[in-house]
Amino acid sequence: MTGRGLTGCGMITVMILESARLDVLPGQEDAFLAAFDQARPLIGAQSGFVSLRLLRCVDPGSGSRFLLQVEWERLEDHTEGFRRSPEYQRWRELLHHFYSPFPLVEHFEPTVLGS
Repeated sequence: MTGRGLTGCGMITVMILESARLDVLPGQEDAFLAAFDQARPLIGAQSGFVSLRLLRCVDPGSGSRFLLQVEWERLEDHTEGFRRSPEYQRWRELLHHFYSPFPLVEHFEPTVLGS
């Protein structure tokens, strides 16, 4: 479960979910995935990083679209920590040239959870 949930001790945890829709240039999907494999450890080593998922769109004609979801302990772990780190500069070098248009990145906190 992500976001607000009960831990084994009954404490409530709050995480921030970063969401970015990545429109990769058609024909560059395999190169993007290879570059993402190189970039993944850069974000995974950051303070406050919890987890990430990279999903590929399965709708017809949308195979170049991906959704990146990253869980952070706090918003600032992404916006001030990772984005201002040397690792982010390398992340940019590896990945940003694959996108058109540039992704919209948004941050969410849980409000309602259910199963």
